[in-house]
Amino acid sequence: MDNEYIKIPLATYRLQFNPEFGFQNAREILSYLDELGISDIYASPVFKAKAGSPHGYDVVDLNQLNPDLGTSDDFDKLTDDIKRLDMGWLQDIVPNHMAFDGENQMLMDVLENGRHSEYVDYFDIEWEHFYESLRERVLAPFLGRHYSECLDAGEIILQYDSNGFSINYYMLKLPLKIESYVRVITHRLPSLRKTLGEEHPDLIKFLGILYSLKNLPETEKERLGRYSQIQFVKKMLWELYTSNSDIKDFINRNVQSFNADHKNKDNMSHLESLLSEQLFRLSFWKVATEELNYRRFFNINGLISLRMEEKRVFNNTHRLLLKLVKRKVVTGLRIDHIDGLYDPTAYLRRLREKTGDIYLTVEKIMEPGEELPSLWAVQGTSGYDFLNYINGIFCDEENGRAFNKLYYSYTGFKTSYEAILYEKKRLVIEKDMTGDVDNLAHLLKRISSNDRYGGDITLYGLKRAIKEILALFPVYRTYITQEHYSETDRAYIINTILTAREMNPALLYEFNFIERFLLLDFGDDTSEEDQKEWIHFVMRFQQFTGPLMAKGFEDTTLYVYNRLLSLNDVGGSPDRFGIPLEEFHDFNEKRARNQPHSMNATATHDTKRGADVRARINVLSEIPELWEVGLRKWSKLNRRRTQAVRGAAVPDKNDEYFLYQTMIGAMSFFGDDIDSFRGRLKNYIIKAVREAKVYTAWLKPDSDYEDNGGKGLYSLVKA
Repeated sequence: MDNEYIKIPLATYRLQFNPEFGFQNAREILSYLDELGISDIYASPVFKAKAGSPHGYDVVDLNQLNPDLGTSDDFDKLTDDIKRLDMGWLQDIVPNHMAFDGENQMLMDVLENGRHSEYVDYFDIEWEHFYESLRERVLAPFLGRHYSECLDAGEIILQYDSNGFSINYYMLKLPLKIESYVRVITHRLPSLRKTLGEEHPDLIKFLGILYSLKNLPETEKERLGRYSQIQFVKKMLWELYTSNSDIKDFINRNVQSFNADHKNKDNMSHLESLLSEQLFRLSFWKVATEELNYRRFFNINGLISLRMEEKRVFNNTHRLLLKLVKRKVVTGLRIDHIDGLYDPTAYLRRLREKTGDIYLTVEKIMEPGEELPSLWAVQGTSGYDFLNYINGIFCDEENGRAFNKLYYSYTGFKTSYEAILYEKKRLVIEKDMTGDVDNLAHLLKRISSNDRYGGDITLYGLKRAIKEILALFPVYRTYITQEHYSETDRAYIINTILTAREMNPALLYEFNFIERFLLLDFGDDTSEEDQKEWIHFVMRFQQFTGPLMAKGFEDTTLYVYNRLLSLNDVGGSPDRFGIPLEEFHDFNEKRARNQPHSMNATATHDTKRGADVRARINVLSEIPELWEVGLRKWSKLNRRRTQAVRGAAVPDKNDEYFLYQTMIGAMSFFGDDIDSFRGRLKNYIIKAVREAKVYTAWLKPDSDYEDNGGKGLYSLVKA
């Protein structure tokens, strides 16, 4: 790469596009940003997302601009204005996932055509799942209660419109498998024959539709013909529906008939029977935590992952982006959630080949001392590492011991930071990722079926051991591939399993067995095909360490270990109380040598707090004695304001400790708009205690703790 031809951002300004702030709104503030000295617009995703999306990460079409943000003409005017001001455009892109939604036409095509879909290999779906109920079907975990209850209540219904037949559950709309059309339109067919008469031209057309549906091409070579035939069938059926009142009445009555017998509990209803043959399996949303056959973004059911390792998937989902790069509309790229990809190194290599000398940065969260993989041809990261280093020098490290003593004595905590992190990662595994672990264990069991060392290793033992290794893994992920295995990655695996053995000696054989696979310790008789399977397991394993770290550390531990909240941020190390100035300089010197053009952030759209809030809280590190005096005083004054839930005072001391720091960091010095601040703070604290997952959680809110604890918290805020 020759940096001379790369537009290097000097100062970026993040624009969070949404339906309330589109391309035209951005044009109105460009001159202001130019006067501020902004060199590059840092744009949130602008490709077509779910209608009304507030953030754009739930993409439904990567080759269209988001109509919620404006027209193509609006976008062109905005980018022309940016060019005139000699600004660049740094685009945030989402290669890992798309929305699992009826607006995602590629996914809907898969659900309509299954293995015959041209997009069947786009999404990370395990079609040959070990559970019979998920074999050749995709789990659709979007029901608000159990499937049987939704069916009995008539909440799941069949509908027909210009796009064809679909299964609907409130706002969710999934297409009927194309072969199932036969089942719907042959229901009560003799009555239509009788009404129209055998010689009626519309009946002949209708029967022609049936013939076409029963004789759809099956082979991959005939795929284009299959699509043409389906398009013809849908168009002809809609024409008959809209032009012949008898056929319209016939189809409407059939749909009504399928929907009307949902209360028939003695036998399988028409609708239930129809649902059983679809390419999706509707389920209660909680089922996905334990049984799952598609990879999600973290634990979000509504985001299905892409198989970006496939060259065809990459090329077809990057067409518009590459066009914008070629036109020099986009001058830089920020790759979101790089760790979620099957092979990040190969993805970045392919992206670099396609984009040439363009500025590339990755959203990569690293532990202190961790470095970017040497094979990545990128300018650097999106800046979390710099953020935490610069924040660390404003925390007085000499007072770490005093803060430890105060925090543990005030809250009554008896658990170390390391133990909390391990405990919370285990919690996330049990609550959110059991299905993922189950899939990993079954995968390993299958590919090791002929390995004599695995003969006595049970599936249950593999699951237990995999959970321990995942929970103890010290970094977001490793980057092992068939071509590359770094000594750093090898050390992470060896040390993690060594710790796992010490903590769980009863799983010694299981750990030894898994270690062979993770280290790719092939035997002399391991075939080339088996070696590929081993590597596939390792690369699959790597895709789940990152989401677990994100949920266990970022979204849980950072709301539990509250010693000094300014240290609790993405990419941070709350257990390290400050950073020596010399270490900060060493970090900068190393960065200047290796990634001189990496982004340096003090806050991002993903950070837990703004830089100003962290700066205020950091001051506490310099005055532990005054902090303790204030803390004890406020706690004593507010003791009568706490509420009792099941015999315990709420909020608990750790939540109260969290609250006081938050108020110090965020409250206006001048008392402006204090009523609004109280309301926002209360909502934020409820969010925080849910994230902590101690007394309540997003998946299972505890109304007693939140209502009574919320009253107590609100009383503290009012005080």
